[in-house]
Amino acid sequence: MVRQEALSSGVPAIRYLHGSRTRPGPEDVDSLVEPILKEMTRPLTDEEKQSGRWEPSRPDRLLFEGTLDEAQAFYQQTKYIGLPVNAPISLYTDGYPIIVPTEERVAEMLKGTSHKPDELIVHQSERVLRWGVRMKPGDPVAFQQGVQSSRRTATVEKVAINAVMAGCKPEHLPIILAIAESGCGTGTTNFPSQAVCLSGPIVKQIGLNTGCGHLGPGSPVNGPIGRAFQLMAINLSGAIPGVNRMGCHGSPINNGGTCFGENADGLPPGWLGMNEESGFDKNESVVMVMLNIGGGIVGSQFSPGGYRAFQKSGHGGMARRFDVKGRPGPHNWLEYIVPGLWAAREGAFTFVMVPEMARHLLDYGFKSKDDAYDWLYKQSFITIKDFKGRSWPDYQGTNGWTGIEKTSGRPWRELPDDYMVALVDDPFDSLIIVAGGEEEASVQFGGGRGPVYSIDVWR
Repeated sequence: MVRQEALSSGVPAIRYLHGSRTRPGPEDVDSLVEPILKEMTRPLTDEEKQSGRWEPSRPDRLLFEGTLDEAQAFYQQTKYIGLPVNAPISLYTDGYPIIVPTEERVAEMLKGTSHKPDELIVHQSERVLRWGVRMKPGDPVAFQQGVQSSRRTATVEKVAINAVMAGCKPEHLPIILAIAESGCGTGTTNFPSQAVCLSGPIVKQIGLNTGCGHLGPGSPVNGPIGRAFQLMAINLSGAIPGVNRMGCHGSPINNGGTCFGENADGLPPGWLGMNEESGFDKNESVVMVMLNIGGGIVGSQFSPGGYRAFQKSGHGGMARRFDVKGRPGPHNWLEYIVPGLWAAREGAFTFVMVPEMARHLLDYGFKSKDDAYDWLYKQSFITIKDFKGRSWPDYQGTNGWTGIEKTSGRPWRELPDDYMVALVDDPFDSLIIVAGGEEEASVQFGGGRGPVYSIDVWR
């Protein structure tokens, strides 16, 4: 990863030293100080003085020529990856069989868009990317390796090739092109997952499953669209497990890819769809790309029967917890899941709830999604003493506790133990998607709102 970042940053022969992941801190410091000073003061060699950024090669347009059976074998090639994988990894696929992208199939896929095959994938609107990099409309999309830009670009045709491989149809291509606009990053260490969520008329137009089992197998629409992201991450971004895709466990959310959508008909009155929440028109189709879902999906905090007893007549364990026994709903069921939300992590969540449960929140008093977001944000506050007992704040958001806490304007180190801080940066970071079957259950993605892209501009 260091070598790849050095290549992309124009210092291909930069010096670096390895720090131990297991040696005790004081011992590690003693062993590193002298080598660090030596390497920082030793004159640069001619090789180290070289500059220039790596540019991806431009391979021939045709990857393989031969029979379909031979092509099928060609695309299933693997490469052995050593530590920390020690296993063969597929070169062109996600490990599953794919549809071989023949000339004829790619040409048919390209009928799904008015954009030319050799047209570069470019940003369609102004964007602020990681590290504050600002992109303007028309700037080429640089596909990502992990969280770093790989300087790779892609054309409409290359995206169409991956759409064919995933099993998509031509009417899906504008969605896949919009997803490609995200750069298809895959995160680095820990447990990063990716998913995409559709909102707007496109959901009904293509027959996306937003009902029972919408996060599971069986849909010839949800599955291929989710899979297209993963194939683009491999073939356009160059993501390789154990090389630059360093999720220590990987994620089942990425096996075959995950695509879900919003059930606009199930939204309670006054609640906006994800497209409108994101600044788009109600009749515009969009895709949200969730690039770093931390911790996967969490759900089943209560039984559907227990939930129904709680709302219908005020009976059962949930009613006893909130001292509403014998009082019919509506009750705020979010209170039941809040204690577990931030027990072991910080940040926003994406809540996927069935229409009935969303309607109960409306009846309780949340007249808009923003009301629910504001309530959730207020529940996330803890004391600075408890906050300092968590892992991620040591590395993110506090600058090692030397930075300034934004609400108080004071240095983190000067805040008293009883000062209250939020575990969510902004109320609007959270997201509610209404979808699913009729059993009363909500699931949460560990990670809030992702960047949203227009699908219609890619038609």
